[in-house]
Amino acid sequence: MLDFSNIFKTEGPDVVYTWTIPVFATIIFLEMAYSHFNKEKIYETKDVATNVLFALLNYGLDIIMKGFSLFVMMFFYQHRLFDWQEGIWYWIAVFLAQDFAYYVHHYVDHHSRVFWAVHITHHNSDYFNISTGFRSPVFQPLYRYLFFSPLAFMGFHPWHILVAYSSIQIYGTFVHTQSIKSMGFLEYILVTPSHHRVHHACNIKYLDRNMGMGLIIWDKIFGTFEKEDPEVPVKYGVYPKIKSKDPATMLFYEWRRIGKDIRQPGISFRNRIKYLFYSPGWRHDGTGKTVKQYQKEYKEKMKTGTPLNVKEQISESENQYSQLIQQTEDK
Repeated sequence: MLDFSNIFKTEGPDVVYTWTIPVFATIIFLEMAYSHFNKEKIYETKDVATNVLFALLNYGLDIIMKGFSLFVMMFFYQHRLFDWQEGIWYWIAVFLAQDFAYYVHHYVDHHSRVFWAVHITHHNSDYFNISTGFRSPVFQPLYRYLFFSPLAFMGFHPWHILVAYSSIQIYGTFVHTQSIKSMGFLEYILVTPSHHRVHHACNIKYLDRNMGMGLIIWDKIFGTFEKEDPEVPVKYGVYPKIKSKDPATMLFYEWRRIGKDIRQPGISFRNRIKYLFYSPGWRHDGTGKTVKQYQKEYKEKMKTGTPLNVKEQISESENQYSQLIQQTEDK
């Protein structure tokens, strides 16, 4: 039997993950059956194997980093600003603070290239299903605790922060599905499958949108929300497309591109650092374009031109991406 009292103790995160594994296995099997009988082709064997491999690598590194991560967070907790009395309001505050911290973490992952190099593994699949939720950014445990340490400094116990994170992450895994079209009024409050399909899209309109994992309110507050548009069908994956599906290539793809950029001859040390921390797409000679620049162009064309039908909108996105691909291949 599951002893819920242990969830709020030091073994809490492990309890949460252990008891949800069979649930996930069952749901993934059911979704695979649904995909097969409805001929929707939302699963592919090699892709699922890569998802599982990345999840195991992430979990292994998480175990290695666990002691150090807790040491850092406990340091901040020992110098905390506030002392909280445990109770229902405390736990509500923990979950809200944790969900916001993840939003910030996720935002940085998409807007700073060195973090994107880690996070891209979660996005570089052309499929989108519940197993995609396990396609973890392998190297994220190396720095994730830095985004959670401010919560410990505010007085939330590190173990409680991790319990909240693991619980919200479990929910966030479930929203990786195409099988649920809408969740009704919950679309206004929670991150739903529809919201997260947008997040995993590579359509220009949808890029870098819907960063939340539990609540969608942060995206609405900070202007990163985008509703799924039936006139713009979601296309999954990343651009430029990664030609090889080999796990090592998928894992180190962006790191190799960064290495190529910072080794360019004749550029300043400052620009080499910018290639690490500026937004993906930035180039020192001004020939590159970031997501914001592509989206600005896209919106201007939507405003000044004749309204496009579905096929024309897709074609417009692909034309802009073809320019991006040519730029990256020429460098």
